[in-house]
This record gives sequence, structure tokens and C-alpha cells, in this order.
Amino acid sequence: MQITSRFTIAIHMLTAIDCFKEPEKRTSAFLAGSIGVNPVIVRNVMGQLKEAGLISSSQGRSGMSLKKDLKDITFYDVYKAIDGIGKEGLFHFHEHPNMKCYVGRNIHKALDGRLRQVQKAMEDEMKSITVADVVNDVKNLAEHEK
Repeated sequence: MQITSRFTIAIHMLTAIDCFKEPEKRTSAFLAGSIGVNPVIVRNVMGQLKEAGLISSSQGRSGMSLKKDLKDITFYDVYKAIDGIGKEGLFHFHEHPNMKCYVGRNIHKALDGRLRQVQKAMEDEMKSITVADVVNDVKNLAEHEK
């Protein structure tokens, strides 16, 4: 299972919203140009970020703005807003193991706890990384380009 590219698009958007202070640069068209995707994709991700309470937006030239400080927005927050995993979890189990086979009968029970453990470890790590960390890295990298 992969986390979709919408996750990195959302991180890119949040970073750009912080880095570009002029409202005209915080529009879906401008952000789409920075990200390299269609503005419709940006608007879809924007809707998810808005629904999660991470950004606000208005029509026209005023563009998007952050509703929370970036040090308070973790990768986990973005992951839940964009790629929220339902009850089945991060890993989708194959649906029809052969119940006549002892491996098929028991594989689900043998894997379930371990897969939950892997997902929890990933989510815990995501909770320790903030979008502010990314903004700082981007600004440092840009500074070293000069």
C-alpha cells in the first residue's frame, strides 16, 4: 500500500503557503505551478486541508492561509486529512485465503497484530515530524543555492 501523492502535494502546499506571503501567490493556480499538477488537484487537496482545519481560503486574490502554526501541524495531521485510513488499516488483507490450507486458515491471525504494530510505528514517527521542519529545510536548502 502506498500513501498517495496527495500527501506530498499537501505538504508542498502548506510549505508554499508559508513561504510565499503575497496573497496572489497563494492561489490554486500559483500552487499548481509550483507543484507541477493541475489546479483541480490542488483545489481537491485544498478542500481536504480546509475540512481538517489546517488552512482557510477565499475566492479571488486573497488566496489561502494557514489556520495553525506549522510547528503544530504534523505529518500525521496531513496524513489523516489527505490519506485517512479507514477501519481496515494501512494494509489491505487479501480477501480469500484457502480455509482448507492451514496457512490460509491462520495467516490473518498471524499477521494482524504485526501489521497493526507496523502501522502504529509509522504513525508515531509521523507525529514527530512537523511541516515547520520541512519549511526550515526548504529555506536552508534555498539559502545554500545562492
